[in-house]
Amino acid sequence: MTGSEAPPSFRLAYVPGVTPDKWARIWNERLPDVPLALTQVPAAGAAGVLLDGGADAGLVRLPVDRTLLSAIPLYTETTVVLIPKDHVVTAADEVTVADLADEIVLHPLDDVLGWDRLPGRPALERPATTADAVELVAAGIGVLLVPLSLARLHHRKDLTYRTVTDAPASGVALSWPEDAHTDLVEDFIGIVRGRTVNSTRGRQPEPARSKGGKQTAGKQAAGKQAAGKQTGGARRGTGGGHRGASGGGKGKGRSGGRGGKPRRH
Repeated sequence: MTGSEAPPSFRLAYVPGVTPDKWARIWNERLPDVPLALTQVPAAGAAGVLLDGGADAGLVRLPVDRTLLSAIPLYTETTVVLIPKDHVVTAADEVTVADLADEIVLHPLDDVLGWDRLPGRPALERPATTADAVELVAAGIGVLLVPLSLARLHHRKDLTYRTVTDAPASGVALSWPEDAHTDLVEDFIGIVRGRTVNSTRGRQPEPARSKGGKQTAGKQAAGKQAAGKQTGGARRGTGGGHRGASGGGKGKGRSGGRGGKPRRH
């Protein structure tokens, strides 16, 4: 590497509510020489960041444009309704969309649930962000439906939530530009899919694995071949020895028999 070359790095974007800590820890353990840069981006702007080259991959919310981006779905979140702690809805462990028919349901501009039709009664205005909508819930203006991770992200002591069993759900995926499937992207795919260090799928990690793996495979193959020869030789030797011992025994018997009788003159 010359002085003008930058060391390799991997840039990962992620949207609010997604927690990449576990995968980042595994990355740092497996590829300590490749820094991982984490950047939080708005859900609506994640695709643009990837396509503009602002990140190598991203943990984004579905759907994405599959003509431009590759995506591996990771999980689907539970949808909850965020409410004040003294709200009547707290009497139930879970609710349906129909149970919210009389409520003012806030619909922030950065909503990630993709409603075909919002339940309940609409507010006079749409809050600019989910954080703004949470403030309105705390003020008793209405209720808010969000993925569980966002409810936890915007946790307040005066608010709680309940599962909404029939609401749209938000899926999270690992995504990257269709034409930029690099070795480092493949390494991160292996991590989020739970592949072990010794997995045969994807790119083999750094020199120790690729070089050592070939040597080990070669030694194993040579060992098997040698073992096969030794086993075959032992079997042939054993068989030959058995025949020899048997033949020798008969020969001695015949020889001894003739030698035991006096010769006639």
